[in-house]
Amino acid sequence: MSNEKEPQKSTEELDQEIQTETKGDVVEQQEELVLDEAAGPAEETAEAPEVDEVAALKAELEAEQNKYLRLLADYDNFKRRSQKERQDAEKFRSQSLLADLLPVMDNFDRALSVETKSEESASLLKGMEMVQKSLLEAVKREGLEEIKALGEPFDPNFHQAVMQEKDETAEPGVVLMELQKGYTLKGRVLRPAMVKVNE
Repeated sequence: MSNEKEPQKSTEELDQEIQTETKGDVVEQQEELVLDEAAGPAEETAEAPEVDEVAALKAELEAEQNKYLRLLADYDNFKRRSQKERQDAEKFRSQSLLADLLPVMDNFDRALSVETKSEESASLLKGMEMVQKSLLEAVKREGLEEIKALGEPFDPNFHQAVMQEKDETAEPGVVLMELQKGYTLKGRVLRPAMVKVNE
């Protein structure tokens, strides 16, 4: 057996070994840092989907609330419209009947404007006046009113001009003659008055 001793290392060799070990430690530390940095974003990306999901749910909730509010407003409008239609239907329930009675009232006016020459025709005329009076009272109770025309300024909302005439004694745009009576039903024009207007 040889009892040879291992040759002793020089200082330079020892320095090199220390440097190599130190470099290895530094490389390991750098690798750990790189791994930690790589793991860091992975954790952040794990949190990011949760944030996106919360934002998506908030947006969906807001959209549903807006849809609900619009639906509620539409329903309120529908209720108001339906109520107004019911009120109008009740208010103007007799409109078609009164429109049909207007020619009858015109005929009464024409018949009563004829001059009577005998006693019999005078008594007949008196009876017609009574019937006309009853009819006028009945239609007034329903809200029918005569439109004032003669001597009034022409109003296209209530008057229908069918003739024009120049009259120096009257102001321009004034109704000179009423050719057919006009009527309103509770403020709504049922038939405009047919008139002759001053130029």
